[in-house]
Amino acid sequence: MSSAPENNGRRRFLTLATAVVGGVGAAGVAVPFIKSWNPSEKAKAAGAPVEYDASKMMPGQLVRVQWRGKPVYVVRRTKEVLAELENGHNDQLRDPGSKEPQQPDYAVNSHRSVEPEFLVALGVCTHLGCAPTYHAGDFGEVVEGVKNGFFCPCHGSKFDMAGRVFQNVPAPLNLEIPPHMFKDGTTLLIGLDEGDA
Repeated sequence: MSSAPENNGRRRFLTLATAVVGGVGAAGVAVPFIKSWNPSEKAKAAGAPVEYDASKMMPGQLVRVQWRGKPVYVVRRTKEVLAELENGHNDQLRDPGSKEPQQPDYAVNSHRSVEPEFLVALGVCTHLGCAPTYHAGDFGEVVEGVKNGFFCPCHGSKFDMAGRVFQNVPAPLNLEIPPHMFKDGTTLLIGLDEGDA
């Protein structure tokens, strides 16, 4: 009978040792598994904000910038284009007041941007993802009475110079406006706004 307490002590030791080794092994497997859920450095870089120096842009010029693998259209609007947006064609638009959440709150205005002079919009049609073409001065052939805008060649959707969609076209929503801000007077930061900075 003297061996029974000795065996109980040995059993407790072996059970405890097995539990500790099993716990360390489980942690050794869990840590890399959980780390694999985090985005890679390449993915982090792809989603990072993009800087663009807009100081050399001419009035009326469009520049394409890549952000998160998508084209972003940056257009330096002329005074005539801004007047067209203020005075113009709201009765022809599907969502003239930008009530659908296709833009940050600070871009819910007639020019849909943080600075009236610059349009910053994803160059992706909200119908099926084609790239709309930019028409400066010759858009009247597409929409009567409107001189400037974007036309999607895939299925005929039309957008004004604030990226607002016209009625009776396949695109259901305005062009998406990404978060953006100006770090200084001319350096545009796409993917970040003052609330995030």
